[in-house]
Amino acid sequence: MPRTAEALDDETPAKTQLVSPVQRAFRLLRYVVEGGSTSNLSEVGRSIDVNRVTVMRLIATLEHEGVLEPLPQGGHRIGLAFLKLATAATAANDMLDLGRRVLSTVRSRLNASAYLATLDGGHVVYMLRDMPEAGLVSNIKVGSRVAAHLTTPGRVLLAWQPKAALEVLLSGEPLAAADARKLKAQITADRERICAWSFSGFEQGINSCAAPVFGPLGDVTAAISVAGPENALGAGEDSRALAERVVIEAARDLSSLLGCRTYPPAG
Repeated sequence: MPRTAEALDDETPAKTQLVSPVQRAFRLLRYVVEGGSTSNLSEVGRSIDVNRVTVMRLIATLEHEGVLEPLPQGGHRIGLAFLKLATAATAANDMLDLGRRVLSTVRSRLNASAYLATLDGGHVVYMLRDMPEAGLVSNIKVGSRVAAHLTTPGRVLLAWQPKAALEVLLSGEPLAAADARKLKAQITADRERICAWSFSGFEQGINSCAAPVFGPLGDVTAAISVAGPENALGAGEDSRALAERVVIEAARDLSSLLGCRTYPPAG
């Protein structure tokens, strides 16, 4: 009897321990979350690389478990049961717990120090740090409190402040000592890029990149930054592009975990 590609797909090598139906279910869920319609089963199958019959079975199973729910006009959306499960899992973690997981990924992908920082008046306070095995590459420690405009996480936190709040911050210490015109131009550029860079700007020989983290209402709540030796982090175009991508993805992931629906928020 001829064997289909889908049947062969089920024979995953034992050492990998992967379960193909589960993989297909997650491909379908990602398809729905990203706005795909389940009205046309053949189109769904082409998009997630399974046949039409398998799509029908996946949808029926996920409906039964409350992971998907049908829409009156046709198609599906993520089910309430699944949302309750996800919300319960997220609620069990605060920003620091979630941040630790995200920072670990940043550190491992870039082999550089990763930080989570927040704004305290005109200062940035470093709440978490995840160091590479290579050891110390930056003098910034957890609890460090630095004038916001001097660091990349501080700059992106300023860049996404409401205008009125920013003016108040700029008029107080320690930001009042900075060149307001130059700082505004710099953070405007940071906002347009979504991330901020510093090349030996705060610590000699250390480059840094940071991106903002947003809460459920779209307000900036923290920043993720990475710091590494100038001959490695951001030393060339490829290195700089990789660092930006990793840091922005991490900030987007943490924002999503905190309830932010779009990254960056509009407005």
